[in-house]
Amino acid sequence: MLRIAKNLVQKGHEVTVYTGQWRGDLPETIKVRLLKAHGLFNHQRHQSLINAMAFEVGQTTVDLVVGFNRMPGLDAYYAADPCFIEVASKQRGWWYKLTSRYRFFVNCERAVMSASEKCKILLLAPREKKVFQHWYQTPDSRFYQLPPNIPTELFNGLIKSEVRKKICAEFSLPENAKLILMVGSAFMRKGLDRSIIALASLSENARKNTWIIAIGEDNPVAMRKIAEKYKISDCLIMAGARNDVPEMMLAADIFVHAARSELAGLVIIEAMTAGLPVIVTENCGYAAHVAAAKVGHVLSSPFNQQEFNLALKNILVSQNLKELGQFGVTYTNQIAATNSTCFEADLLESFAKETASMPFSFQDDKPNA
Repeated sequence: MLRIAKNLVQKGHEVTVYTGQWRGDLPETIKVRLLKAHGLFNHQRHQSLINAMAFEVGQTTVDLVVGFNRMPGLDAYYAADPCFIEVASKQRGWWYKLTSRYRFFVNCERAVMSASEKCKILLLAPREKKVFQHWYQTPDSRFYQLPPNIPTELFNGLIKSEVRKKICAEFSLPENAKLILMVGSAFMRKGLDRSIIALASLSENARKNTWIIAIGEDNPVAMRKIAEKYKISDCLIMAGARNDVPEMMLAADIFVHAARSELAGLVIIEAMTAGLPVIVTENCGYAAHVAAAKVGHVLSSPFNQQEFNLALKNILVSQNLKELGQFGVTYTNQIAATNSTCFEADLLESFAKETASMPFSFQDDKPNA
């Protein structure tokens, strides 16, 4: 969101961000309106925040309303989340459909995806288009496929050897250590437990010099218990949330993303751009790029732990990790060379020129009832 907003400012537009929370430094060239959300339950807080946004936007004149969460009144939606109703139908029982939470989020999704709406959809994963169309019959003309953004600027000015020494010193690791990096909050959904089990399957000699570094905001207790169960607690580093992920990527040897679900996985592209060999599950939207670049291993679906164990073992014993990682660098450089660095901003600008924004309002069909 911030990258797109900055690109729009660079193109000469004024941008205001409406949000309930902001982490990190506030940007100097972008207005940020921090709004309060109230409610006992999560969906009630969402509704409260939507109401606050509707009021704020209604006090000014805007050319385009862009949402990064599903809600009524959007001109464009950045589809970074999987289809809610599809996930609910596969992972929840029949009773879930009776809850106010379910009705609220389905109403929000319908307000974006319904065939009768006009919201344009910026699509990250091509396969998700069919899922949305299955449930909402959304016309093809409203979907706009986005190429993966190649974040080369994240690594500008960083020297791999220096970063490596710094990170190893921080965690008291030998400089010849093999570092497996995992990045992403919601550790269970991102498959950190699977990575722990895969590490435990290695030979004793391999385990002695191999560590998993997990970055993300989540309670680490469950993952530490799994590491204790498999007797590799000393090999797991729970690094928490960090603002130096690019440095961590340059310091690592392998990137692993054995997610149970992942609509796209921009972090996968970041790892490839950093020159890391990658192991991902097939159900990650960007897994196809790993396969196309031949930069690692795509784990088949349904997930098989033994396949993961073997893939990790084979990559760790490979003598050409740098060469393997270079495939990813070459691949992402090719994408960067053939696509605009502000592709999304260009699209949003064209949307704003096509039509004036409709008034931002919530068509309240009692989602909280």
